[in-house]
Amino acid sequence: MWMAAGFTMLEAGLVRAKNTTEILTKNVALYSISCIMYLVCGYEIMYGGGFLLSGIETVDADAVLKDFAGREDGFTGGAIYSTASDFFFQVVFVATAMSIVSGAVAERMKLWSFLLFTVVLTAIIYPMEGSWTWGGNAVFGLYNLGDLGFSDFAGSGIVHMAGAAAALAGVLLLGARKGKYGSNGRVNAIPGANLPLATLGTFILWMGWFGFNGGSVLKLGDIGNSHSVAMVFLNTNAAAAGGAIAALVLARILFKKADLTMALNGALAGLVAITAEPSTPTALQATLFGALGGIVVVLSIVSLDKLRIDDPVGAISVHGVVGLLGLLLVPITNDGASFSGQLIGAATIFIWVFATSFIVWFALKATIGIRVTEEEEYEGVDKSDCGLEAYPEFTRG
Repeated sequence: MWMAAGFTMLEAGLVRAKNTTEILTKNVALYSISCIMYLVCGYEIMYGGGFLLSGIETVDADAVLKDFAGREDGFTGGAIYSTASDFFFQVVFVATAMSIVSGAVAERMKLWSFLLFTVVLTAIIYPMEGSWTWGGNAVFGLYNLGDLGFSDFAGSGIVHMAGAAAALAGVLLLGARKGKYGSNGRVNAIPGANLPLATLGTFILWMGWFGFNGGSVLKLGDIGNSHSVAMVFLNTNAAAAGGAIAALVLARILFKKADLTMALNGALAGLVAITAEPSTPTALQATLFGALGGIVVVLSIVSLDKLRIDDPVGAISVHGVVGLLGLLLVPITNDGASFSGQLIGAATIFIWVFATSFIVWFALKATIGIRVTEEEEYEGVDKSDCGLEAYPEFTRG
């Protein structure tokens, strides 16, 4: 859940001051909507374990303690399973996917259109692709991704690439911010208002990622799983560090400057790259995988700008392009995965999420609209959507 704060601070730091309050509102609201809709039907679709009305089966704590009394190996984790705890762990994944969309469409999308899309993605779009992957169900009854050799330990594709696919569909229909691209092909930089806040957000995400990846081991009841969690922590941290340094060095080569925003996105790219399989690489491999993610994200951000795809925070590159990279790196260290299975899984996730998201975004655009007026964009969506400025002393007058 701490990652929700990280995404909020990162996005609040990378948008202009006049759009800060709205980005904060979006992140609080999307997390809350995710929790409600995943509770209403999302978890049931994904895992078949809904309990909104029926409740959950309780566990007799005394009986459990007696059952394990005297065992030298401690708790195995196999006898204790709580649907409620699993729901809470899983709901933060769906909120993460939606947070990715928030940053990509920032500064020019209507707040309530975004929130309506949040309802659909968290209730149906994400749970459906999750049911085909982590849920183990066949894709429309046609093929089972697990049987094809698809593996995604903690969600490089299932969570991150899915969120980026939904974001890309929205960005293509939404269009770029006014003044971002010139008529002569020039790309105009639009700096964020608070880089200290963006840096804080990155470190919060870095910290939260230990729960994101380490928690995906799903239990910590014996020495074997304790070691697995420790290795996941080690590799997650190494990949983030490798990504940050590689992106910083490449930015220095390309732009002749040490670009902080590229370093921040490089760290996040390293984290996304290792998320698909953080348990099997060595620490050196994890560092190299993260560095590769840092290089790819810089090149992707530059390329998307050349294609005039406006993403204020680089979310599509960090989570989408590098999410795909993370999936393709899995077979290098995990014999249970295959490159063909990873490609088929990635294509399944992307096509489903992009196509359904595009339909929803298009329906919203044709009915209530998804973009604010040019005047509202100029003045900032804080005033038009929220009636409240985040930094009134600095923006007034």
